[in-house]
Amino acid sequence: MEPKIIQGGKFSDQRGSISYVNDFNFTDIERFYIISNSKENPVRAWQGHKLDAKNFYCLSGAFNIYFIKIDNWENPSKDLTIETVYVSESDSKIVHIPAGYANAIESLEENSKLISFSTLPLSNVSDDDVRYPSDYWRINNGK
Repeated sequence: MEPKIIQGGKFSDQRGSISYVNDFNFTDIERFYIISNSKENPVRAWQGHKLDAKNFYCLSGAFNIYFIKIDNWENPSKDLTIETVYVSESDSKIVHIPAGYANAIESLEENSKLISFSTLPLSNVSDDDVRYPSDYWRINNGK
């Protein structure tokens, strides 16, 4: 399976607005997290998932979501291609990253919040989660 964007929309009238992603299916979702990176450390990197699929939705602010298809879990190549998707509170979409990828999340504005829906039960996380140093793959973020 490949990463994909599940596009939603936004409806506004005199009562306010509603953001939605009607094509997102919650059937396999086991848990969720709300991520807010600190101003001092706006990049959270790199978390790999052998079994867990991740689904990211921006609640406020803006983020770059980086992801890499892992070729070897014990010693991945340093030359893997980093893909990037920009998400913001004004664009209602979910970024689906299937199992087999590592990801990094960069806050682009202070107080940005991102919700992450996970497909793996918490009891199985120790078999799944692979951490790499934050500088294992260099994110070209202009800094």
